Amino acid sequence: MSDLKHIAVVQEPGRARSGEKYLTPQGFTAIRDGVKAHAPRHSGSPEAGAALPKPAWLRARAPAGAGFETVRGIVREHRLATVCEEAKCPNIGECWNAGTATIMLMGAVCTRACRFCSVDTGNPRGWLDPGEPANAARTVELMKLRYVVLTSVNRDDLPDGGAAHYAACVRAIRERNPHTAVEALTPDFQGVLRDVETVVDSGLQVFAQNVETVRRLTHPVRDRRAGYEQTLQVLAHAKRHNPAVLTKTSLMLGLGETTDEVLQTMDDLRAIGVDLLTLGQYLRPTVHHLPVQRFVAPAQFAQLRAQALERGFVECVAGPFVRSSYRAEQALNRNNAGLDTATPVAPGT
Repeated sequence: MSDLKHIAVVQEPGRARSGEKYLTPQGFTAIRDGVKAHAPRHSGSPEAGAALPKPAWLRARAPAGAGFETVRGIVREHRLATVCEEAKCPNIGECWNAGTATIMLMGAVCTRACRFCSVDTGNPRGWLDPGEPANAARTVELMKLRYVVLTSVNRDDLPDGGAAHYAACVRAIRERNPHTAVEALTPDFQGVLRDVETVVDSGLQVFAQNVETVRRLTHPVRDRRAGYEQTLQVLAHAKRHNPAVLTKTSLMLGLGETTDEVLQTMDDLRAIGVDLLTLGQYLRPTVHHLPVQRFVAPAQFAQLRAQALERGFVECVAGPFVRSSYRAEQALNRNNAGLDTATPVAPGT
């Protein structure tokens, strides 16, 4: 390892462990899994305490199968980063075997360090892959997708937060795949509304920006550059700018929020016209990230979904393994994306 600013840097990315700094092929440094390794915290810190045992309903199958291998091969061939891999999504096997994937644009290194997210953190110093729009369009064509979700890392190192590049990817996909619907799960672009407009005007059908958690927990959970109000402003402006575009957001549960806070967040979202909502269980990606405070039972997710629909959301997809892009193409079927919400609750939960 070499030394950069007195922090050890692993020269070979594949050898970097969680929380270590490594040198990327593009020549800048990044932190594996987004959060630096740290010493054990004192008993009063958010990271302290033993991990909660996972309940019976939280048992994801290991990714395998011919479909999974095919999709993985396409992703590698076209140098695409997927949030499925970078965020350690528990649904990767199910989705990839179904021939779907959420494509992550603008690389695999984020300029922010949210305490729930395992995407690597660093400063890409303006690096972008100029071939990415064409590669993304070709991948959608190869996978024969009728609906694709595009997401991305935050790119605060770029003057427009990457909005022009994001829009170029959407346009390339739509030009090559005119019958494919596009959902864009975007950064907040630091609240710069003209950059929001750049993406909204690119030809997408759904514009998403995740609020992630309730107002009170925003800054223990999200990077200091993110904000509850900032996300609301981005979503509100997207809807005002083009009312025909559906707006969408997502909340993780199990970080210490109360039911009343979740319901208040729903009210805040409906007040600005958000159409689609997803609710899922927060799962701690590494020991360096925030711990799980509670596991929300499937029956509780079903209750929250019902309360969301009562408030006027077009759909609320809710369940322990739900992520913002999970079964996104089914969101307008109004059936909780086909999930079985009658899953029995384990004793003692």
